[in-house]
Amino acid sequence: MKKIILLASIVLVSFTAQVKAQFVVTDPAHIATSIVNSANQIVQTSSTVSNVIKNFQEVQKLYNQGKEYYDRLKAVHDLVKDAKKVKDCILLVGDIGDIYVNSFQKMLSDPHFNYDELVTISNGYTMLLQSSADMLLELKDVVNANGLSMTDHERMDIINYVYDRLKNHRNLVNYYTRKSISVSYLRAKKEGDEDNVIALYGKSYDRYW
Repeated sequence: MKKIILLASIVLVSFTAQVKAQFVVTDPAHIATSIVNSANQIVQTSSTVSNVIKNFQEVQKLYNQGKEYYDRLKAVHDLVKDAKKVKDCILLVGDIGDIYVNSFQKMLSDPHFNYDELVTISNGYTMLLQSSADMLLELKDVVNANGLSMTDHERMDIINYVYDRLKNHRNLVNYYTRKSISVSYLRAKKEGDEDNVIALYGKSYDRYW
């Protein structure tokens, strides 16, 4: 019927069916929510750094499953404009999960963070990822039966609104990561250990130091 409905079948239904043989995905927001639920265990059950690392390994398992989904989605080309915009929204949530998992994994091996700080940082990432999943859920009204009464213009307004917010949110997660790393760098600098921090995280963060 509408170009948006084409997206629903291409991206959110047909594409999801392709990956069900490897893991269950009820919708794209399910991936982020599953990671959030697992990450909450870091805050709720960890009592030592070793517990944090152990619980984070479960987060990584879910992330690796989700990454396969996002990688397959990235390979989908030649979508109509509306479909591509929704696809980009989904991939922005994937980017946020990627920033969290890869950055926090490095922080776990950073001697300049203590246990309480690691739990606090993880909690911050969890809240940010949950917010991004909630934003993605707003697209459901566009692609399900409840949204069939919308005009094309109304649909695109929702898609653009969610996309812009997710893009800003992804930038916020990047900023949160850099500010967290800057704490480690300043501590390392006092100890003459800043080269090791740069080697761990890379030079792309040095403008925040």
